Amino acid sequence: MDPLLEANGTFALNLLKTLGEDSSKNVLFSPMSISSALAMVFMGAKGTTASQMIQALSLDKCNNKGGRDVHQGFQSLLTEVNKTGTQYLLRTANRLYGEKTFDILPSFKDSCRKFYEAEMEELDFQGATEQSRQHINTWVAKKTEDKITELLSSGSVSSNTPLVLVNAIYFKGNWQKQFNKEDTQEMPFKITKNEEKPVQMMFQKSTFKMTYVEEISTTILLLPYVDNELNMIIMLPDEHVELSTVEKEITYKKFIKWTRLNKMEEEEVEVFLPRFKLEENYDMKDVLCKLGMSDAFEQDIADFSGIASKEGLFLSKIIHKSIVEVNEEGTEAAAATAANVAFRCMVPHFCANHPFLFFIQHCRTNGIVFCGRFSSP
Repeated sequence: MDPLLEANGTFALNLLKTLGEDSSKNVLFSPMSISSALAMVFMGAKGTTASQMIQALSLDKCNNKGGRDVHQGFQSLLTEVNKTGTQYLLRTANRLYGEKTFDILPSFKDSCRKFYEAEMEELDFQGATEQSRQHINTWVAKKTEDKITELLSSGSVSSNTPLVLVNAIYFKGNWQKQFNKEDTQEMPFKITKNEEKPVQMMFQKSTFKMTYVEEISTTILLLPYVDNELNMIIMLPDEHVELSTVEKEITYKKFIKWTRLNKMEEEEVEVFLPRFKLEENYDMKDVLCKLGMSDAFEQDIADFSGIASKEGLFLSKIIHKSIVEVNEEGTEAAAATAANVAFRCMVPHFCANHPFLFFIQHCRTNGIVFCGRFSSP
């Protein structure tokens, strides 16, 4: 298994477990986007700050040659994922903003550009705090087709902000087999045993890859996007099984084993999937501290001597925002009117009417682009 993919996948599932500690909440993030942005900062980290980042990002298996393998690996991954001329739209936006009074090393700026297609930009946080915030938000909006317009909220940067890492991702893709809008109808979604909410439930009867994993009592369904370049993998536990039980059991090796395409059976299945839109915004500091990366945020301890020659540089903010909208056409697009569908149980049916996990995976690299939990409409 590719060490960088294993590292990124392990980091993704660790993040899912940490961000999702409150099992009633929806979760959505892009592990690929976050790990690539943090790996960029890792290029400038030294000493304990660097070793903590290796631990948090699960990079221990692939951090030889002074980390070059990691950065070259990300360079290949991002080139593949961000390629143009595809049937889907996937835009990642990484950028570092440093206070202009810190002397940012040219070698670090060059490496950001070379490996991560990212600029390290100097701003006047001290003298023009609000303008700096607006400047960052404008750049992110432009990079995400105006879907993410207010990444940094008012007051989120201050005059003593030294370094901000922004990271956003936007995805739009159509299903290879689209759902018919006329088959969408309102149905109850069981949040818990005792609580339900109505959802617009999409329906289609078609042939999909599907498997059942006995050890976690969970059905896994694979819904491909156009051209089979990306898949949505949905993990739906049996109704009597708590989703948190499944989350605790997942490791990256198990995830790969369970979702192997050649092990999944193609079968005709009736699929019921809620139409949903998730938009989540995280300040990643607390989460990353829980994963063991605390020094980077401590003014007197952080060692980013590979970024700037002046001491005192530390990470004050890591903000991550992601949006996914799932509907009849795929991801993104307009609402639809409902018509009635009767249940027919002659063929297997996959009815996502209770909490489930979903992953959007890039097929050629096996990279997890998005990772989420739909617990509550």
